[in-house]
Amino acid sequence: MHHDDEPVFKRSKWGTNRYYYNPRNPVGLALTVITVLVVGTMLILMANRAGPFEPPPAPAPVTTAPPGH
Repeated sequence: MHHDDEPVFKRSKWGTNRYYYNPRNPVGLALTVITVLVVGTMLILMANRAGPFEPPPAPAPVTTAPPGH
C-alpha cells in the first residue's frame, strides 16, 4: 500500500474547479485533522467569548465630585 503516488489535493468530482484534501495521502489526512481541530477550537472560543473573542473591559465610571470629597 503505497501512498507516495497519491496527490495531497484532488479535484472535486461535482463539476466545479474546487480541490479537497486527499485523506489517502498522509499529508492530506494530517491537514484534514488539523483543520477540524482548529475550526472546532475557534468555534468553542467564539461560543464562550474567550481568547481573541473576549469583549473589551467596561470603562471605569466617571466621577464628577471634586477630589477629597
